[in-house]
Amino acid sequence: MSDDELAKDLGLLSALAIGMGTMIGAGIFVLPGAAAQEAGPIVVASFVIGGAIAMVNALAVSELGTAMPKAGGGYYYVNRGLGPLFGSISGMGDWMGLAFASAFYCIGFGGYLTDLLAGTVLALPTLEFGLVALTDIQLGALIAGLLFVGVNYMGAKETGGVQTVIVTVLLGILTVFAATGFLHFDWGTLTTDGLAPTEQGYGAILPGTALVFVSFLGYAKIATVAEELKNPGRNLPIAVIGSVAVVTAIYAVLVGTMVGIVPWHSLDDSVPVSQVAEITFAGIPVLDAVGVTLISLAAMLATASSANASILSSARINFAMGRDKIVTDKLNEIHPTYATPYRSILLTGSVIVVFIAALGQDLEILAKAASVLHLIVYGLMNLALIAFRQADVPDYDPDFRVPFYPVTPIVGAVLSFGLIGFMNPIEIGLSLAFVAVAVLWYALYARSKTPRQGVLGQYVLDRSDAMPDIAVSAASAASPDAADEHRVMVPLSNPRTERHLVSLASTLAAERDGIVHAVHIVQVPDQTPLDRGAERIDTESEKLLEQAREHAAAHDVEIETTTIASHRSVEEVFDAARQYDDDQVVMGWGGDRPWSVGRAEQPLDELARDLPCDFLVLKDRGYDPSRILLPTAGGPDSDLSAEIARTLRSATGASIDLLHVVDDESEREAGEAFLTEWAADHDIGDAVLTVDTSGDIEGAIAREAAGETLVVIGATERGLLSRLVRGSLVFDVVDDLECSVLLAERPTKRSLRERLFGRSKE
Repeated sequence: MSDDELAKDLGLLSALAIGMGTMIGAGIFVLPGAAAQEAGPIVVASFVIGGAIAMVNALAVSELGTAMPKAGGGYYYVNRGLGPLFGSISGMGDWMGLAFASAFYCIGFGGYLTDLLAGTVLALPTLEFGLVALTDIQLGALIAGLLFVGVNYMGAKETGGVQTVIVTVLLGILTVFAATGFLHFDWGTLTTDGLAPTEQGYGAILPGTALVFVSFLGYAKIATVAEELKNPGRNLPIAVIGSVAVVTAIYAVLVGTMVGIVPWHSLDDSVPVSQVAEITFAGIPVLDAVGVTLISLAAMLATASSANASILSSARINFAMGRDKIVTDKLNEIHPTYATPYRSILLTGSVIVVFIAALGQDLEILAKAASVLHLIVYGLMNLALIAFRQADVPDYDPDFRVPFYPVTPIVGAVLSFGLIGFMNPIEIGLSLAFVAVAVLWYALYARSKTPRQGVLGQYVLDRSDAMPDIAVSAASAASPDAADEHRVMVPLSNPRTERHLVSLASTLAAERDGIVHAVHIVQVPDQTPLDRGAERIDTESEKLLEQAREHAAAHDVEIETTTIASHRSVEEVFDAARQYDDDQVVMGWGGDRPWSVGRAEQPLDELARDLPCDFLVLKDRGYDPSRILLPTAGGPDSDLSAEIARTLRSATGASIDLLHVVDDESEREAGEAFLTEWAADHDIGDAVLTVDTSGDIEGAIAREAAGETLVVIGATERGLLSRLVRGSLVFDVVDDLECSVLLAERPTKRSLRERLFGRSKE
């Protein structure tokens, strides 16, 4: 089983471009005409209300995204917060919603391409294949879809660069369009029949919002690539909230201008901007001749930009679902050259092509189906935020928090679910069919595969006595069947010495019927881009991971493998342990390992945080666990040392010698009583007990270790970071021992200073 990490390639500008590029393309060039037929000249209000709903949800996305900057966006948050049942609904909804939206954007591209090429030798034909007929617009849409699937296949950095160029050019063209449109704006044209002349009157505003809401999907797409953002704590909220605010203002100005130039009932429902441009550019030098062509090219850029960003985002949702075993892990495969989840991209591209061919002649169905599915995800996302807050999850520490909690997420959920009621029955039915498929998929497949329990379900089950029976029953029914497997991570570095690390990890995993998680960090110099670093995966990494698989197979233990291309080393070990919910980390220590040399500020920066799980550091001098020395003074780290020694004894029949050091002979009796009781409490009462009265801890360890093969030492009162970075392992004497040494540290509530430098002595 193989899994891989996405590189952090996208900056703030690229993130803004992904969000704004998606929204501008749909809102300006595709929907104003159709929306005006729905709502009349008051359609401007439909866009503004859509922006307001998007902004409320954007606040939730910003909090969740800075707390969990991982690939998958809304799916990831819902899966972690509400559990894998709702995660399946969210993942299927987001994925299919983006596929619908991508097909919709591609159809918009095809419409402007057809209009541009009309009357030329390059005009697109209509094709018929038996019962299937493709219009010229659908053919143009297929060209766009295949093009941008290819761009995403090539990698996120290329995608972000394309988006930035597209949005920059687009904003320039729209600025010219708005300036010329302002000169032709006529309030009388806007109000000829009143502001709400349609049959529904002002009641048409919300149905209009339901139609145009697909224009506001881009901001959430930023969160789906959060794992690839540089500095997500800062860049993600700025990009998400900023893109919604800017684009809503652009919609209000441009759509208002358009219905103030061309009467709302005459606005073209396929190429409205080109229609208005013919009027606004008339008589202006250069623009009079090439202005409409320029607008058509801008429209193609905009709709292509929307499709491009949506394809990028939808592929990463599949990637995230695969990591959680809700869909097959094969979707996680990372391309050896481009470092992208290429199988997810190809699968998503295939679905988009099907939608273009099957539904491409009805633009409204594609738009509204995309909106319904996304609104379901947004509603669940707000509920997930509430679940995280109420459960007071220790690891939930967002850099941005929504204001006016809990009102804001409640309003976001109500608005999201409520807007669905203004859709047509066909779009609601089609979208709910996908929800039903997601529920069925979870029941028949994912429930037995995924081990993850959601925060909400765990919160209810932990308080079953105080919760209503119906809530407890629902939480139990939705809980995954798969056992929460014990995971032991092994960061790999040197192919010559990894066998002992994998052997130790396999022993620990086998004791609990768990799995080994082998991680190879391909360390890339700061001067080398990460995407180039991925080129080393095929040669260096695959060889190393294959050896790890062989070693684990010898112990009959399941193994997962992960490759990470990074400029960092120690930081990535900690990040990976958190991301994959590993229970223990077994890492080697020595001069041949990247985390034992180099710049000290890197491990200092990362290890200053709380440990994500139990950490074991092996100084390997010929790993042999047959005779174990276990010094102890009590405490959680000594508890962990006892667990490790007990496991090794169970697996190998090892002997265990306990050592406790006191200050002088007068403390021997108390020391013996302590050691006897401690050994019994930790189920190693048959161990040989030694109480040393010299008061010299380092000397006592050196003397007792002379006949041992492995010394297991807990962190006691000195922090792991202090030991490793300062170049010593717990005690200076460890460097002089002839046998292997295993250091053990368990996460505690020690203060930052204590974790870094140990507890001060009174």
